[in-house]
Amino acid sequence: MKKTPLTQIEDNTDGQLALDVYQTKSHIVILAPIAGVKIEDMSVEITDDVLTISGHRHLENTIKEENYFTQECFWGDFSRSVVLPASVDTNKISADFKDGVLEIKIPKIEKIRSKVIRIKTSKK
Repeated sequence: MKKTPLTQIEDNTDGQLALDVYQTKSHIVILAPIAGVKIEDMSVEITDDVLTISGHRHLENTIKEENYFTQECFWGDFSRSVVLPASVDTNKISADFKDGVLEIKIPKIEKIRSKVIRIKTSKK
């Protein structure tokens, strides 16, 4: 089964989060593993159909670069924005953070594609 990538907006100055985005019958669900970050150091914002997760991962110890064998972890500011793949109710978003995983649930709404308008006749 071929997976279609989400449209994403990138900011190359920040680290980028890995995300899983999927749908249920009633919700768009976003999972973001964010180990080592406190709730007060991250934010979730939505504007129109773009959801942005951003924050800062602090490195407690300052280690000289020459002492690293491998450095794959990102420390500092991070962000990730995605265009939501369906119409959603932005007033009913919920976000939970447990065991280093941020879970965002956004209720989907039916987008009215067409509507029949009844025409009344005016009596004179």
